[in-house]
Amino acid sequence: MLLKSVWIGLLATCVALGASSRALAQRPVVTPRAGLVITSSVRVKPGVYRIRASASLDSALITVRGKNIAVDMRGVVLIGTDNSEPPDAARGVALAVDGGDHVRIEGLRARGYHIGIRAAGTRALELFDNDLSHNWKPRLFSLVEHESLADWLSYHKNEQGEWLRFGAGIYLEDVKTGAVRGNRVEQGMNGLMLVRTDSLHIRDNDFSFNSGLGIGMYRASRNTIVGNRIDFNVRGYSHGVYKRGQDSAGILMFEQCTYNIVAYNSVTHGGDGLFLWAGQQTMDSGEGGANDNLFLTNDFSYAPTNGMEATFSRNSFIANRAVGNDHGLWGGYSYESRVIGNCFARNRIAIAIEHGQENTIAANHFDGDGTALRLWADSIAPSDWGYPKHRDTRSRDYLVRDNRFGGIGKVFDVSNTAPMDTIANTRVDSAFADCDPRRLAPTTVNWKLPKIADEPIRWPARAVADRDRSAIIVDEWGPFDWRAPKLWPVDSTRALPLRLAVVGPGGQWRIVQRRGVQHVSKSYGRVGDTIAVTPSGGTQRDWSVTLEYLGGATVSRDGVRRGAGVPVRFTYERFEPATSWTVRAFVWADSTDPRTKPEAFGALLRTAPLFTRTESRLDYFWSRPTIEALPRSRFALEATTALTLPAGDYTLRTLSDDAVRVWVDGVLVIDDWTPHETRPSYAVIRGGAHNIRVQYVQVNGWTELRVDFIRGIQPHAMGSPGPH
Repeated sequence: MLLKSVWIGLLATCVALGASSRALAQRPVVTPRAGLVITSSVRVKPGVYRIRASASLDSALITVRGKNIAVDMRGVVLIGTDNSEPPDAARGVALAVDGGDHVRIEGLRARGYHIGIRAAGTRALELFDNDLSHNWKPRLFSLVEHESLADWLSYHKNEQGEWLRFGAGIYLEDVKTGAVRGNRVEQGMNGLMLVRTDSLHIRDNDFSFNSGLGIGMYRASRNTIVGNRIDFNVRGYSHGVYKRGQDSAGILMFEQCTYNIVAYNSVTHGGDGLFLWAGQQTMDSGEGGANDNLFLTNDFSYAPTNGMEATFSRNSFIANRAVGNDHGLWGGYSYESRVIGNCFARNRIAIAIEHGQENTIAANHFDGDGTALRLWADSIAPSDWGYPKHRDTRSRDYLVRDNRFGGIGKVFDVSNTAPMDTIANTRVDSAFADCDPRRLAPTTVNWKLPKIADEPIRWPARAVADRDRSAIIVDEWGPFDWRAPKLWPVDSTRALPLRLAVVGPGGQWRIVQRRGVQHVSKSYGRVGDTIAVTPSGGTQRDWSVTLEYLGGATVSRDGVRRGAGVPVRFTYERFEPATSWTVRAFVWADSTDPRTKPEAFGALLRTAPLFTRTESRLDYFWSRPTIEALPRSRFALEATTALTLPAGDYTLRTLSDDAVRVWVDGVLVIDDWTPHETRPSYAVIRGGAHNIRVQYVQVNGWTELRVDFIRGIQPHAMGSPGPH
């Protein structure tokens, strides 16, 4: 009987496959081209198509429009920009779904576009097994030594489509019902963006190694997000130096996102794992929020900032894992939330909630956290928020029961909070051996869970997701994915000798080329080694070292795959021409305000300076001056230098907050004199001897001024989108 059943099953499968093949064969075959409009089910002719898109996001190379349409794009690769072009040169939309009902897109690979797939106003949309990796992302400006404010993000506004500037592998707006399954978006800025998009089933996707968000949601509700890899969506991190995250996140829920289910996802190494905010509507009125979302059995570990951040809202956090974060859960102003059966381990603070009300914290396991529970209220509410004018913001009415604490520095840090009911909590002497919520589900609290899926859910594990925060390496193009070898500074890039770690997949390496290098501590070894490089002359700033890797299969950052045993070369180089800047400082007032009194400001620069000093580089970054003689605001700097560049083309780049202008040999080449938040400016200069003059004005707030000389012509593409 069993054998008969097997044969019947095989026969049914063959019949189904045959019918499917006949159906595919009967579909018309179309060839991709710019302006193609698809209005019925088709098969797109497989092949690699290099087609640039218009910069406009209101059009696309291919548009799908209509009802009951299936577009088979298996074997189709659309390329908008070449590998030789930087990722911020990507433009336009590869494929757009314009309205419609019951539309399915399957098997597309598209790279080198601002947006891979964009759908708007569609019902019953299905996106299956598409690869939208290697699309647009901005150049980052943060360094190993310090971050740059240019890289900070802001998702606060999106009523007018402001999020479009961030780009995405998949961007969905006003989409209702459907499924997003088996897709991959890596090495872009954002994976999946959902704007006013409801009732999607998002499963078994990989939205990892992006420099912004894995999944971003704005007024998006009733979606089920289950079994996805959403790891290493991060920026703003330098191990042991700074850990900002700069508002990157694995999952972002912004502005009235409700009734979503997020379950069994790996969301590790994000700027935040989860970043949930009620939204401006709630902040102004006190009403609504990003409420009644369920976060069940996810891994929110190794975030530079918060494993989970959920503020001004009511939600449930059940059986999640939060290990090695700054905060395991930050829940400012949360209310009626349930934090049950989670595993918190080795966080600086496991749970931190300010001004929370009626929250339940029960049956959780705390293992080796610096502080387990930090609950408090400030005595004065911010005067510029509408929220405390409409809502009770006292810290009160906590139920804390049946929790276990092992190896905790401080269990309770509570102030201005009452009442608090603590029942049957246990403190043990030693830390727990395991911190896995899949085995530590809540047992002491009655909790009925909704049905998540009709079929078994696989835990989306990957080996690098289990490494601690030191696995986060972020360079100018975002997070390193550990699939190819790389040299990375162990500490400062300016140390002598410079220590470089050989990181990546397991294998061997050897030095095959070096330039401007006096000594390298090792000539060959294994991945995981650290080598020390001494440039020629001790302070040489123009050098490189190239290694060859031999080991397992590799995937380069731009997606080039090489099999095991195929040699791969990788290089670390430094170019920073020697300069000696003479810097003069001035303090200005209303009478010499550079914004309104340019002639008086010019006269100020001809007077005796506040001080004069010599700098080897122009690189100032602070919230409070690190130069004692400078005030925090209303100062100006004028810096001059003479330098000689080897033959060739170069880019002079400035990063400034608040204003900068630059002259090369008496010619004004950068004029960014209107006060602004940190942003880059560029000028092309040729090799040879030059006199450089820089004027910089600080109005107030943060100070940032950096002047870089870069070999080659760096495209003047937009850097990080930044706050708007």
